[in-house]
Amino acid sequence: MKELPHSTRDIARELARKYSTMTHGELDILESVLVPMKFAKGEMILREGEVCRNILYVDRGLVRQFYFKKGRQLTEHIGVDGSIIMCIESLFREEPTKLQVEALDTTMIYALPKQRLEEVALHNVNIQILYRKILEESLILSQVHADLVRFETAQDRYKRMCKLMPKVVQRAPLVYIANYLQMTPETLSRVRSATLLE
Repeated sequence: MKELPHSTRDIARELARKYSTMTHGELDILESVLVPMKFAKGEMILREGEVCRNILYVDRGLVRQFYFKKGRQLTEHIGVDGSIIMCIESLFREEPTKLQVEALDTTMIYALPKQRLEEVALHNVNIQILYRKILEESLILSQVHADLVRFETAQDRYKRMCKLMPKVVQRAPLVYIANYLQMTPETLSRVRSATLLE
């Protein structure tokens, strides 16, 4: 049976459940901020050189955030259902981003335009809390990724990713998981085999 698409009301409720409690009035306001967007597999959601103006909530699908360094693509983040994606520096400085966001699957996203979110947050404490918690989560995820590649062995990196991001490990192509963990696909293959044998 095919799942029915979520409504903006469902998403507002989901965000409130995850980040902050809200009254019906606040849910109405949050719902009015949300902008539904659909992307086909392989479609670019944000390109290098564009300014990131939205916080993106992945309702259904799979996306990756990446950048180019010396001609190579480096995966910064992979998001699945329930993930938040944003290019934080571009979002706050209103400058062109060096990051790109691509749909790896048919993806349904709800955008929270930063300007509109900030306007409504001024008058609604619970929406302010939601905004802050989304930013906190995003910063923590960036720190976790930085620490993973900085301090941990290939095997520990993979194990930690399995624990922290099980849905991503199950659904993302191995080439991008390897790239995210800063290892070759061959190393990832060895690490996965060794992990399965434990």
